[in-house]
Amino acid sequence: MSSLPIVISHSEVLARSEAASDALPLLTIDEFFVGNTDEESLAPNQWGHDRPPLAEIEQRLRALAAEPGVEWVRVQLDDTHEVDEIAAEAIAICTDREPDDIEELLDSEYLQADGVIEGYAISDPGDEPAVPAGSHVLSLVWD
Repeated sequence: MSSLPIVISHSEVLARSEAASDALPLLTIDEFFVGNTDEESLAPNQWGHDRPPLAEIEQRLRALAAEPGVEWVRVQLDDTHEVDEIAAEAIAICTDREPDDIEELLDSEYLQADGVIEGYAISDPGDEPAVPAGSHVLSLVWD
């Protein structure tokens, strides 16, 4: 993968991780997608195998974030401590909706995702936003 021209730098991710006891931060849509042209930074195994471009995934996530019942959307990073790249294979969604609703809204099959699961896809997310009463965290996952 090439170095990423995104809003948040690798060193900023590591600094946030250290501040959260080495837990990887959850990135906002802007932090991950704005200026990011590295198609392999999200679901790299599906890029080149019918996964739509990052720009389209970003649009779908922004539309989802604006849906009633969706509190926030964050990108869950893969381990970036050992490499100089930022990469992800999951999106965290705080919502009062069910996994099937989110899969349908995003069209997870078209995105070449494996689906939507309950909870976070990573074991120890850092700087988690609050989850309001009546909402829960779901994850759109690849691989």
